[in-house]
Amino acid sequence: MVLEPKIIGGVCLTAHPTGLKKALEEQIAYVKSQKALSMPQRVLVIGGSTGYGLATRISAAFSGGAGTLNVSFEREPTGRKPASPGWYNNKYFDEAAQAAGLVAESMNADAFADETRETVVNRVKELFGQVDLVVYSLASPVRKDPATGVVHKSVLKPLGGTYTAKSVDFLKGNVSEASIAPAEGDDEANTVKVMGGEDWVLWIDALQAGGVLAEGAKTVAYSYIGPEVTYPVYRAGTIGAAKEDLEKTAISLNERMADFGGEAFVSVNKALVTRASAVIPVVPLYISLLFKVMKEKGTHEGCIEQMQRMLADKVYGDSGVVRDEQKLVRMDDWEMDEDVQKAVSAQWDAVTTENLEELTDIAGFRSDFLKLHGFGWDGVDYTVDVDTLG
Repeated sequence: MVLEPKIIGGVCLTAHPTGLKKALEEQIAYVKSQKALSMPQRVLVIGGSTGYGLATRISAAFSGGAGTLNVSFEREPTGRKPASPGWYNNKYFDEAAQAAGLVAESMNADAFADETRETVVNRVKELFGQVDLVVYSLASPVRKDPATGVVHKSVLKPLGGTYTAKSVDFLKGNVSEASIAPAEGDDEANTVKVMGGEDWVLWIDALQAGGVLAEGAKTVAYSYIGPEVTYPVYRAGTIGAAKEDLEKTAISLNERMADFGGEAFVSVNKALVTRASAVIPVVPLYISLLFKVMKEKGTHEGCIEQMQRMLADKVYGDSGVVRDEQKLVRMDDWEMDEDVQKAVSAQWDAVTTENLEELTDIAGFRSDFLKLHGFGWDGVDYTVDVDTLG
């Protein structure tokens, strides 16, 4: 069938297999063009089907020569409907890595379930014996607590009061004010349950109990802080509460893992276009301004550039894991550069629907959003029939 982007409410419901394969090939080509990484050869990625998890997996494998095992839960294809983008990413990554002589497997399973952890531990024993790096990069709106059976749902809401600020419909190009009602009841607690550090601890506990964490193993999870303009809806909201919990978890895990020479840390990454960020009020406008400034300065990075730099310079470089005073690895260092933020702030109030294309990189935002789903890639003929089964 011929596939086109079907977008409703800022959410793309279709994915193009050929375009996603092209996207993967370009990321692999990028890391191959960089200096080879000296890093462990046995990597477990929890949530490695898209975004930072996938980029870390690509860098570890194609720049570091690592064997990788990934667990993520993705919608499978049918003869009439395409799969989710992550399903194709997993398939094409495994094929490319295996063709290069690397160990590569992806499990399509609920990463929050104890049964999945048990299965992964057994598979690690079969593939590697032990793992040296555990990447925790889950992004899900829902989590079922394995101990209680209660299903918790995360929300993206401010804490304390309604938040109103300038935003943009990135598809239509309309700049307007958007308001978000504040969190109520158990919203904050539920969001922390889904996106905080509890599940990360359960994974490390299971891997350690199963005897598959190697001496000196490292584990990393991902977070975001951002500028003041996005604070009320993100860092000072329900999601921010969850990220703070994740960061506190890293400190306690790091103390525990020190007993066998291991380390745990959180990498604070740069704002990027993701399937989630596209529907967060305020964020698309900020990202569009940020991209224009950083591209003009030559400091813009996507997922793959950041994860390659993180592994090469801030985790497995000569200085080991490079943390700031809050014990965080700062991959947002170029985003939060004072000159960059001043330039973004200087244009924030001036942006209108009429000058949006001139003052921002909204075109780049749209392009990145479509490419996440396999659309808009040069060299792909989008008029021909494709096999949804990949």
